[in-house]
Amino acid sequence: MQAALYRAYGTAVESLRVEDVDTPEPGPGEVRVRMQLSGVNPTDWKSRSGATPRPIDAFQVPHHDGSGVIDAVGAGVSAGRVGQRVWTWLAAAGNRWGTAAQWSVLPARQAVPLPGGASAELGASLGVPALTAHRALFADGPVDGKSVLVAGGAGAVGHYAIELAKFFGARVAATVSGPAKAELARKAGADLVVNYRDAAAAGELREFAPQMDRIVELALGANLDLDLAVSGPRTHIVDYAAEVADPVLPVRRCMSANVTVRFILLYGIPAEAADAAVADVSRALAAGALTELPVTRFPLERVAAAHDAVEAGAVGKVLVEIP
Repeated sequence: MQAALYRAYGTAVESLRVEDVDTPEPGPGEVRVRMQLSGVNPTDWKSRSGATPRPIDAFQVPHHDGSGVIDAVGAGVSAGRVGQRVWTWLAAAGNRWGTAAQWSVLPARQAVPLPGGASAELGASLGVPALTAHRALFADGPVDGKSVLVAGGAGAVGHYAIELAKFFGARVAATVSGPAKAELARKAGADLVVNYRDAAAAGELREFAPQMDRIVELALGANLDLDLAVSGPRTHIVDYAAEVADPVLPVRRCMSANVTVRFILLYGIPAEAADAAVADVSRALAAGALTELPVTRFPLERVAAAHDAVEAGAVGKVLVEIP
C-alpha cells in the first residue's frame, strides 16, 4: 500500500516520505480501515518534528483522525463491522499505522460508525478536535443551563466546543480575532461573539454572563486577564493547548476569584472519559448538530505541505486525500 511515513524527527519536507509498504493485518480486537481522508492536527506536526516526541517503531505513519470503510477485522471483532463507514480517533497513539495511508489498523473502539448523512469530510475532521472539546466542556460536569466561553471560536476545537455546548443545553459566547473568524463562530451557533482585542470585550462578556461556568481555553497566558474578568467560584478554566512561553499566574487574582484551572491532554484522559466523549459526539453527529469547517485538501503526495499548512495556522480543517 501507499503510506506517508517518517523514520526520524525533522521538518515536514525533510522527514515525510510516501512509500510502498506491506498492507497491515488487524490483530485481536482490531479493525482495518480503507482510508478515504486523513485529518491533520497540530499534534501531528509536533510529534513529527520532535517538539512533542513519541517513540518511532522503525517508521511512523502519522495522523490520528480520518474517515473510511472497515474492510477486515481481527479476532474478537464482529464480522458485521466489515463494510461499515467509520471515523477514527487517536489512530497513531502507540500505533505505527496512522491514517495517512491507504489502510490503517487500530483498536475497534477507535473506529466509530459514521452516520449515512455525515460526509467523509466531517468524519475526518472529528477525532482530536471534537474529543478535546468534549473533555474541556464535560470534565467538570454537565453544561445544561450553564454559561460557556470558548476562546478561539473559529478553530477546530473551538468549533466543536460551540456546537457540543449548544447541543447539550449551554449558552455560549466565543472570542475571535476578526470579522471572518467571527462569522465562523456565529455559524457554529455561538450566542455572542466578541473580538478579544477590543477594549469592550470584558464588558460585553459580563453583560452576557456575569460569571462563566466553563471557559474553554487555548492560550491561557494571553487570555487570562480576560478570563479572570468573567470568572468566579463556579468557573472552571480548562486549557487544552500550550503556548511558546509558560504563563505566569496572578495567584492573588485567581484566589480572589476562587477559580478552578484544569489542564487536559487527550492522550492521557481516562478511558471511560474517552468512551463517554465518543458516545456524546456520536449522538450529536446523528442529530445533525455537528458541521464541517472550511476544508483545505492536499493529495497524499503533498502530505508535507499539509503539515506546513497546519503549522502555519491554517483556518478550518486540513485534510489529506488518500488514493
